[in-house]
Amino acid sequence: MASAWRKLKKSLIMKISTHRDDDRRRSSSSSSSSANGIVSSPSPSSVSRSSSRLSYSFSFRSSKTCAICLGSLKKGEGQAIFTAECSHHFHFNCIATNVQHGNRICPICRSEWKDIPFQAPGSANDFRNNNSTILGFRHNWHPPSLPVLETDQFSLEEPLSATHVAPAPSTCLQPITIKALPEFPAVLASDAVSKFPVLVGVSAPPFHVDVRHFNRAPIDLVAVLDVSGSMSGKLSLLKRAVCFIIQNLGPLDRVSIVTFSSSARRIFPLRRMRGSGQDDAISAVNALSSGGGTNIAEGLKKGVRVLEERHEQNPIASIMLLSDGHDTLNDDTRSLYRNVQNLTSNPNYSLQYLYLLPASICSRNTASGNEARRLSIPVHTFGFGSEHDSNAMHAISDLSGGTYSFIETVDNLQDAFARCIGGLLSVVAQDVRLTIQSLSRGVQIGSIHSGRYKNEIFNLGQKATIDVGSLYADEEKEFLVYVSIPASSRGEGEAKLDHMSLLEVLCSNKDSTSSEIVESRRERVVIRRPKVLSPTDKMVCLEVDRQKNRLAVADAIATAQRMAELGILDHAQAVLSEQKTTLLSSVSAQAGDDLCKWLEKELTETAQRMATLQLYEQSGRAYVLSGLSSHSWQRATTRGHSTTILPGEGANGINSYETPSMISMVSKSQCLNGGPSQQPQMVTKSCSLTPRHK
Repeated sequence: MASAWRKLKKSLIMKISTHRDDDRRRSSSSSSSSANGIVSSPSPSSVSRSSSRLSYSFSFRSSKTCAICLGSLKKGEGQAIFTAECSHHFHFNCIATNVQHGNRICPICRSEWKDIPFQAPGSANDFRNNNSTILGFRHNWHPPSLPVLETDQFSLEEPLSATHVAPAPSTCLQPITIKALPEFPAVLASDAVSKFPVLVGVSAPPFHVDVRHFNRAPIDLVAVLDVSGSMSGKLSLLKRAVCFIIQNLGPLDRVSIVTFSSSARRIFPLRRMRGSGQDDAISAVNALSSGGGTNIAEGLKKGVRVLEERHEQNPIASIMLLSDGHDTLNDDTRSLYRNVQNLTSNPNYSLQYLYLLPASICSRNTASGNEARRLSIPVHTFGFGSEHDSNAMHAISDLSGGTYSFIETVDNLQDAFARCIGGLLSVVAQDVRLTIQSLSRGVQIGSIHSGRYKNEIFNLGQKATIDVGSLYADEEKEFLVYVSIPASSRGEGEAKLDHMSLLEVLCSNKDSTSSEIVESRRERVVIRRPKVLSPTDKMVCLEVDRQKNRLAVADAIATAQRMAELGILDHAQAVLSEQKTTLLSSVSAQAGDDLCKWLEKELTETAQRMATLQLYEQSGRAYVLSGLSSHSWQRATTRGHSTTILPGEGANGINSYETPSMISMVSKSQCLNGGPSQQPQMVTKSCSLTPRHK
């Protein structure tokens, strides 16, 4: 027994001695490498500067969770663990990728490291067999295993500003204005009309200054970026475009960056874009590299978690999702993508697609089983090139309340981002709701054409609401409300009634800076009920006719797209041609209306992209879906190879939904890129009457 103990003791002494020799050799190797410039130490002044960056603290469990990938740091789960000199822990592969471009800042405490992990190139087997290539850290290598699940703790955000300055009186915005116009000013007293159109609209107040300096509502923005292998040739332009976004945000705005390839990672937490925050965000973007597959669903889920698990919230929140391919990690969804042709007319397909999307973006109404959209976190999607999954990108944006842009050439990526950011940085009102009330007996609200904006009719057609959501500065939304008007009847001895009040329209909203509920002045719709119509009574309101044309063109394009998906392109072309003829013969088109000219060009461009099945699959589908997204939300998108929707002859073209803040941001982007500095022409809208055609 004593002999056995002596042998065991001798064996232990030999192992301890061996480990000490290995430690001395590693220490000597580390010193030599440091002398050769592999590991550098900062100057005292840089250490002082890094200490001054500790302006905020986090409640993140860094000892249990990797702050980069949010995975577990438990030993024995197949991940090497790196312990920094500031005592924070990370997965070795995560931190090695983070510092390979020279980033020596701790992602948690922002202190500057003297020693950084270094991973020599080579295969995984070479790495296992040559641990001496890793210098300057304590390591614990384990064989690889299945990916570990993330912990419930996901938040690593910078707190909001402690003080909030109220808007100065000189910068207070004007209230939202309401528009309510009947198609005709009069209806015969003896006539009963079953579907009489009334235009109801809202117009947001303008911005008169740079959106970066205006006392506006700050935004929490998450950029979800595709860094798969197919992005290798486009990565430099993507970096430049994202840096443009970062540089144009204000000090109260916060940004987080999530990347995805075969898996998804949050590479930059939600931080304010001021000083070091802006610089660190740009450094994180410039350190991006491409490789692997495409997991859109996982990237989107991670981006949503950043916003879901915030401790503090800015008034505006949004996600920008960017990809150039199909989701290669969710093959079972490909058949669903092909079925998502037009979510407005095929709600069952959208319900099938919901399981890919987090509940905070698109949830089901448990009472009715239908979709209940939450507009608080819209996802604006951008599809690059001809290989991206336009059906998936359109579905994600449509269900969340965002827009889908088709970027045919990656050179226009920055301008597309600029258009989107120009809108997001100019939100002047939230939770905008229109309430419509019938004012006369027998007048009932029958239907409302509001695109993707939710509307509800109740009290047997006596009342209705339209939920508009948020409004950008100078933005307009217009809807058609169809009412039934009874014949005017008077009993013996009753006073003669020459006028009839149809509707009363009220708008309420939450101010984006003060969060106060604001109500606009009520507008009434009144028509005459004469026994005989005068020439003036027969005049058609151009704004109502224009809106009818816009809705008819959008419906025709959606119908043509469904036919193109079935391969019957000749029928699709016939539908577009017939609608073009109808459009050109309308009252507003005959009057030279700018919007009708734009709609005519859109029909022509759509028909050209449906000329052959190959052309349709290459660019036509994405072009059409981006246009339907724009019409459904009445919000500008980027389509095709141009930063304007349809280039005009001798001009930059017109975009009926662009706002001045969007145009200003696109112009700034083009000036930086050395492109054209002329601003796109905006469609002018005015109220006028034209004689009706019998």
